[in-house]
Amino acid sequence: MRITRKSGFAAAGLVVVSALTLAGCSSSSSEPAASESADGLTIGSVDLAAAGCPADIRIQTDWNPESEHGHLYQLLGDDYTIDSDEKSVTGPLMASGEYTGVDVTILSGGPATGFTQPNAQMYNDPSIFMAYVGTDEAIAHSGDLPTVGVFAPLQKDPQMIMWDPETYPDVKTIADLGTEGVTIRVFPGGTYIDAFVGQGILSADQIDSTYDGTPAVFVSEAGEIAQQGFASAEPYIYENEVTQWGKPVSYQLINDAGYPKYAAVLSVIPENIDAYSECLTALVPVLQQATVDFFAEPQPTIDLILELVDAYDTGWVYSQGVAEYSVDTMLSDGIAGNDADGAMGTVDATRMTDLFDLVTPIYTEQGLPVKDGVSVDDIWTDQFLDSSITF
Repeated sequence: MRITRKSGFAAAGLVVVSALTLAGCSSSSSEPAASESADGLTIGSVDLAAAGCPADIRIQTDWNPESEHGHLYQLLGDDYTIDSDEKSVTGPLMASGEYTGVDVTILSGGPATGFTQPNAQMYNDPSIFMAYVGTDEAIAHSGDLPTVGVFAPLQKDPQMIMWDPETYPDVKTIADLGTEGVTIRVFPGGTYIDAFVGQGILSADQIDSTYDGTPAVFVSEAGEIAQQGFASAEPYIYENEVTQWGKPVSYQLINDAGYPKYAAVLSVIPENIDAYSECLTALVPVLQQATVDFFAEPQPTIDLILELVDAYDTGWVYSQGVAEYSVDTMLSDGIAGNDADGAMGTVDATRMTDLFDLVTPIYTEQGLPVKDGVSVDDIWTDQFLDSSITF
């Protein structure tokens, strides 16, 4: 096993996010006296060890390290250990620069887990405390792999469908692609596509489920087809890194087209809501503040993300340009930020109800293990969120 250590982030210029107004982490004006951990680190105002959290909070992500996960990598300070075999990084869990008395391990997903879903990984490996679970996946597996979300770092799923604006100048939305009858290449099995077809936004004969994640067909078709992707990555990649294309694409988020999924919701198994209630009460505000801190000053964490991509060496390519574009786009497109009521990290009840209405018939028809009578309360709780922590 190859272990790589690093002390300190690489020096880099700061990306200033002027649109953010940062709220302070809610803490008592009379902070408890600092204590010292077994390894000599001074515990700050948040003591997750005293709150009964695991000594190593292991968190399973859904993909290689990327800026969309920046809120998690923000938890790591200057002293961390990279496990290039497990594709994980471990270090003292920091809350705005203060040690919390426990470690955090962030585990990569996708190729690192053989593309096993994070909820399944959490059930396969009891050492995993939290995992990314999309709200549609939580519904689909509410019967066999039940999870409860406690923190939603993204307001919108960054998934989108993109097209060439030169070829289709009148297309502004995914619904317009449907009207124009444009072929859309997607990965097989996307519930959002089934939902769009069921809603009449797209037609079944438009869908080409042969997308393999590479740009070759989109380029060879010279803009005649549309394609799925992530708003926080592909538009930059196609314009700046796919030399055979080298021009802008247009896109619409699937959320804005009528599929109101929350992606990458940090979730636990249901019994841990009660068993680790005190821990989650202390931990979730730390996750909230780490999200705010990351977007305020992303560059040091981006440096770590890029280091991890190199160390894990999964064949995935991720550049500084994409990482920075991702941060900017998540803010400008409302993928990250406060909701309409000024809160962050929570989910909207109306959107969740709409999602249930959309996907439950699809999953029932597919024979997926949806729990009989499953409701929003089964897959989400906001009881641990601190409403004073916002962008």
